[in-house]
Amino acid sequence: MIRIYELRQKEIINIKDGTRFGFVADLEIDQKNGKISKLIVPGPARVFGVFGRDTEYSIPWDDIKQIGDDIILVDVDPKDCTEEL
Repeated sequence: MIRIYELRQKEIINIKDGTRFGFVADLEIDQKNGKISKLIVPGPARVFGVFGRDTEYSIPWDDIKQIGDDIILVDVDPKDCTEEL
């Protein structure tokens, strides 16, 4: 078992190309079955991190390959999981 708080402490890394997405900021939950459907990670910051963000990563739960002590390994194409805000 894992708590949401613990998920937020783990960095997400893509095993396809070693991309470091960052840390979990939010979850998307399927209301019909009550299961987590996606992890939401803030995208890169705009100018010096002052002006917010343009994108976020929405990583499907099915693309998670391993949840470790410090990291979450995923297998995704960054282009497919990037969403404009």
